Amino acid sequence: MPELPEVESVREGLSQMILGEKIASVEVGWDNIIESPAVPIFKKRLEGQVIEDVKRRGKFLLFYLTKDVLISHLRMEGKYQFLLPSYGEEDATENKHTHVIFYMESGYQLRYLDVRKFGRMSLVEKGKEFDHKSLAKLGPEPIAEEFKLEPMRQFLTRRTKAIKGVLLDQEIVVGIGNIYADEILFRTKIHPEQSAKTLTEQEEKNLHESIITVLAEAVEKGGTTIRSYENAFGENGNYQDELKVYGKEGSACAQCGTKIEKIKVAGRGTHYCPNCQVLKG
Repeated sequence: MPELPEVESVREGLSQMILGEKIASVEVGWDNIIESPAVPIFKKRLEGQVIEDVKRRGKFLLFYLTKDVLISHLRMEGKYQFLLPSYGEEDATENKHTHVIFYMESGYQLRYLDVRKFGRMSLVEKGKEFDHKSLAKLGPEPIAEEFKLEPMRQFLTRRTKAIKGVLLDQEIVVGIGNIYADEILFRTKIHPEQSAKTLTEQEEKNLHESIITVLAEAVEKGGTTIRSYENAFGENGNYQDELKVYGKEGSACAQCGTKIEKIKVAGRGTHYCPNCQVLKG
């Protein structure tokens, strides 16, 4: 968390609020969040730049500025707030977890909050953003125009590891994390430990379709709120009401009534139905 649908929801919200804002100064309270360049350079370069657009690539937010692009990865619990501060009325807990503040000439602040401090930001010259190590090797976006069945099939035939891990590595397609990997595999009736290269042609076709469909549905619902996710307006997502297996350990499968089980695959807690998703030899 956040995965593609949540990041897209944040992007949409920010696009409605911050375009045209000019950065007056930047305050960094936790240096490790700034991956590059060095914090003093990061702060100085941002001064005077205007936010022209906010885009997304996979799970990354891309803030297009006058000269540079700010690449932001929210990781586990990062989030943004855009507000006109009312000093003396700030929530003490949120203030504690605010690690980067972009002060705008308008008086507004764009704040980056992160309970776990796992998020990262990099500032790169405009036009070179896709050469950055975080973006250079990403797969296609999960939309029909970019994510094609045949290249996906060719990719899978070369992978012996569990299909759950393949979905998580961002090379076959971007944006899938733990929640949506579980939901996609349940919908396609594929066991999460199944070797990627052993999928049948029909399973590959079903998988391809489900990746596009599940992520599109989640974007439409504003993403999934499990713990702390909120969009830029402070609103929760609604896709959690549609989840069939993720977080449902011990509950009855919506398809067959069998109890949902939880195992570890690719180092991640993984939910599946042992009756609907049988591991093939």
